[in-house]
Amino acid sequence: AQEPEEKKIALELLESEQAYVGRLHLLDQVFYMELMNEAKNGKTVPEEVVKMIFSNISSIYQFHAKFFLPELQKRMEDWSSDPRIGDVIQKLAPFLKMYGEYVKNFDKAVELISVWSEKSLPFQELIADIQKRKVCANLTLQHHMLEPVQRIPRYELLLKDYVRKLPPESPDRADAEKALEMIFMVAKHSNAAIAEMERLQNLWEVYQRLGLEDDIVDPSNELIKEGPVLKISSRNSTSEKYLFLFNNMLLYCVPKVIQLGAEFQVHLRIDTDGLKVWELNDTEFPHTFLVSGKQRTLELQAR
Repeated sequence: AQEPEEKKIALELLESEQAYVGRLHLLDQVFYMELMNEAKNGKTVPEEVVKMIFSNISSIYQFHAKFFLPELQKRMEDWSSDPRIGDVIQKLAPFLKMYGEYVKNFDKAVELISVWSEKSLPFQELIADIQKRKVCANLTLQHHMLEPVQRIPRYELLLKDYVRKLPPESPDRADAEKALEMIFMVAKHSNAAIAEMERLQNLWEVYQRLGLEDDIVDPSNELIKEGPVLKISSRNSTSEKYLFLFNNMLLYCVPKVIQLGAEFQVHLRIDTDGLKVWELNDTEFPHTFLVSGKQRTLELQAR
């Protein structure tokens, strides 16, 4: 007899989970443990670096190996009398939030591996030695580390497929639909964490270009636009300036000739609260506009 479609997908989920736990075992029990032991002996890199590279992989491994995989195996053994997996996935979903930390740390981890591979030959050699083992299947540490990043989208796809193939009267329908909704929310949470990390990263780079002035550095700020303008001082003199528009302030800057650390010097900060902009119809100076705020009014020209 032909296996029902939904059972095939449930089996695919189980098989992919078994392979995934194997990959997590390799990351946590092989790479992390061996690198940590060498770090403790002071032979390769500081212990802190190893911890930073692997983030919370141990918790992720324990959860899948000790809880989710055994529960899924039990479900599949009892399939003929009780065909369902939705309830198990509902239990799984809240724990997937711990992936947020791992995913957020991923780029930094990959960067640390390459930086320390250059700095420490023993570190590089140990990784190369582990990568040669059969269990690594000719793949790099970075490649294996990508697996948890891709895992939640994989659950989402499999579960979507499972719900689609379920017969309308299936006892698992309500649970499976609720589980899919929960996984969807977790995936959104994880993506939001990545987007927030990128926003902060970009913001930090802008602050560095501005010389990290204390009263400007604030993680809640949002950069909206930046670009060069000309300041019109009188009818025959203009000078190069640069604007950064944030949600709460407009920074009027001067490009530094000698760039030591910072690219710009902040000349003026105008609060966006009560800020007004007028376009000027000046045939001699096209694209000119007035920016008027509590602190100052400026006459500027765009490209």
